[in-house]
Amino acid sequence: MPELPDLTIYLEALERRVLGAPLEHIRIASAFVLRSTAPPLATLEGRSVRALSRLGKRIVVELDAEHFLVMHLMIAGRLRWKAAGSPIPRRLGLAALDFPAGTVLFTEAGRKHRAGLWAVHGRDTLRLHDPGGLEPLSASPEAFRQALTRENHTLKRALTDPRLFSGIGNAYSDEILHAARLSPLKLTARLDAEETRRLFEAARMTLTTWTARLRTQTGDRFPEKVTAFRDGMAVHGRFRLPCPACGAPVQRIRYAENEVNYCAGCQTGGKLLADRGLSRLLKKDWRRTLEGYGDVRDVPGDRRGSP
Repeated sequence: MPELPDLTIYLEALERRVLGAPLEHIRIASAFVLRSTAPPLATLEGRSVRALSRLGKRIVVELDAEHFLVMHLMIAGRLRWKAAGSPIPRRLGLAALDFPAGTVLFTEAGRKHRAGLWAVHGRDTLRLHDPGGLEPLSASPEAFRQALTRENHTLKRALTDPRLFSGIGNAYSDEILHAARLSPLKLTARLDAEETRRLFEAARMTLTTWTARLRTQTGDRFPEKVTAFRDGMAVHGRFRLPCPACGAPVQRIRYAENEVNYCAGCQTGGKLLADRGLSRLLKKDWRRTLEGYGDVRDVPGDRRGSP
């Protein structure tokens, strides 16, 4: 799922191409993508783009007279910039936004139809699309602490809860926790002041660094390779590969359709966190520490982890 750094680069690319331009047409190729019928899409056509912004992990296109298009890419949704009037791809295409200089194609890989497009009129209605999470790059240390400890959850769950923090998902939460040297399963209520400070600074550093890195990699081009698995990440998608900080093999915990990647050497004092499926299967044979794990170079790697 595109997260804060990826969405920031999307917004910057869109601003250079469509800010101030009229939205000439909205073409819908998939009935599943359109999640609202009021106002009708036809009432948005012809209106100029006044601003582009982000609400959590949603991209907001502001048009004249408080009309908005809200796009939630979810896991597999992506945006493409093509020549004006380009056709919508038959298999992946959801919608197209036509501008004088080009067309924004809204696509989604897979068949689960999670990505969505909403037409919205009025700022009060737009606020209903805001999950309410704290913006981590503009928050004060105290505001961060309050959001973190509002409910007692694991750090992984707290960082990825859109009601608590805005724009952080599975990939960058792994990177933030590794940078802070904190276990993903530690409970927020058990954090001390020093650990909270480390997490706050790690969140700002990780998100700022990756935004700058993606901005440099993209340049003036429209971002095409938006992925949760990037070269240079410390732990996310690097199961069994060596941690860049200590060399220990990166571990994972699988749950539902996601997974947690972490370094036992850096984050849990050498303790292996129980994988819900594998630890139950192995029972007494489940290895609880890194001791005896073997040379990481001898362990088959799975760089990308599970999707």
